[in-house]
Amino acid sequence: MTSRSAASLRARYVEQAVSDLAENRRRQRELAEKIKMLEQEEALLMDILTLAERYEEANPSPLPEQTERRPVTARVKAGSTEKSRQPRLGDALIELLGTHGEPRSAKDLRDELMERHPDRSPTPQVVRNTLESLVAKGRIRRHKRERSVSYTLAGRATS
Repeated sequence: MTSRSAASLRARYVEQAVSDLAENRRRQRELAEKIKMLEQEEALLMDILTLAERYEEANPSPLPEQTERRPVTARVKAGSTEKSRQPRLGDALIELLGTHGEPRSAKDLRDELMERHPDRSPTPQVVRNTLESLVAKGRIRRHKRERSVSYTLAGRATS
């Protein structure tokens, strides 16, 4: 192999690597956008389920013409009478925040929630989404310090 052909081969490898890197970064951006969209969709679906639960609690007895076509959430709730006695996740998190004077991380809140309610086991993401939903509603405040995020009740001052 001559030095000229080696240089040509190296140039093709470099060109291919640059092209592959650009494609990799494009796909990363595309996936990041899809993840963001899925997270927004998840938050919307959680809000819909919360509203459906509130509707069911406010209107426990359906009208006769509604008995045949009850919403799916009503059927899900019917099978879980034990869970219906529990406070909603957002209410439970607000209650936990009320017992502390300092900001609390989502992880700490989840751990404490699972300790107080052993029958509940929300994922860390569900706890964070619920906390962010409460922030959006103005019921709690988010505090960022470098890369960590913590939460307090909306009426509390932080140090």
